[in-house]
Amino acid sequence: MSSSTSSTSSTPAPSVPRASLYRQYSRGSSNGSSVENLPPRTLSRVAREVRDLHLRPPEGIKLVVDGDTGMPSNLGELVAEIEGPQGTPYEKKSFQLKLVLGSDFPSSPPRGFFLTKIYHPNVDMSTGAICVNTLKKDWTSSTTFSHVLSVIRCLLIVPFPESSLNDEAGKLFMDSYDEYYKRAHLLADVHGKTASPGTNDKESSAPMVSKKMVEQEGDDPARRTSREKTSNPLSSKNSNSIKSSSGKSSGGTSSKGSSSRMTKKKSLKRL
Repeated sequence: MSSSTSSTSSTPAPSVPRASLYRQYSRGSSNGSSVENLPPRTLSRVAREVRDLHLRPPEGIKLVVDGDTGMPSNLGELVAEIEGPQGTPYEKKSFQLKLVLGSDFPSSPPRGFFLTKIYHPNVDMSTGAICVNTLKKDWTSSTTFSHVLSVIRCLLIVPFPESSLNDEAGKLFMDSYDEYYKRAHLLADVHGKTASPGTNDKESSAPMVSKKMVEQEGDDPARRTSREKTSNPLSSKNSNSIKSSSGKSSGGTSSKGSSSRMTKKKSLKRL
């Protein structure tokens, strides 16, 4: 009897950490990202931008660097941590992502991947790939990492369900924002890391994000570079439209239904 009991007993499976990083994201995004693929002039630019980003990060964004050197362990793969903006399903949680530079950078944009699993219309659930125009048709050789990361954070406030990589999330966002919010919040609670206290307090007084930052990146490069350095990426004259998409602005949770309708109307005008 005892031998039978011992043979059928099994070791319990290890628990999965709540703020888990999905290895398939990083494995699938690593090809062509080695520093050796980048010419010296490009490496110099990358190092300069990385230093600026580390010393003067945009609101809610932190570059992940080596504690000893103060630089990323690989200049070909930049890892950053983004805090979920207030009024979104992702608030009070932080998410890691990476920008993977190819050998033709900066002529071609880096590729963006979320490392922390996230439920979002413009993020592929199986690979973590990010779909945003800044990393596609709106990319220019003068676009900075700081600007790219700010736009990706804006995407957490204003998704583009019409060009979704997660069709289920895109459809749910359009049809029932309440259900979308619940599902995105649930996955954020399971996989996201609890954001550091204090940063959210700073955010509470910050204006909302401009849709124009996410949609229009084709203006004069010199003006855009100046804007990236001096303007708050969360400032906008169109803040009311952004608040409606979050569903949790001054109207509270009771306004989510009307927010969803407003979001869908405004979202359809974007393409």
